[in-house]
Amino acid sequence: MKTTSDEIPARAAETGPALEIRANGETRSVPPGTSVAGFLARHDLDPDLVVVERNGRILRRQDFDGTTLEPGDELEIVHFVGGG
Repeated sequence: MKTTSDEIPARAAETGPALEIRANGETRSVPPGTSVAGFLARHDLDPDLVVVERNGRILRRQDFDGTTLEPGDELEIVHFVGGG
């Protein structure tokens, strides 16, 4: 099926407006359907080097891909820093 330029705005509108969450105390806008893994990637955070708490519960790393952010979610993200 060929896509025309006229169809692209309609598809973009289907995803809906950005939703607001809070991450480490700051309000952030994210596209609908953004997973925790997607949020981390957008902010250049390595999922192997962070702990993510969503709405008061620590998420397992294997759940980052399957956990979709919802309006009003509150994330606390702690990343590990090496050094000596």
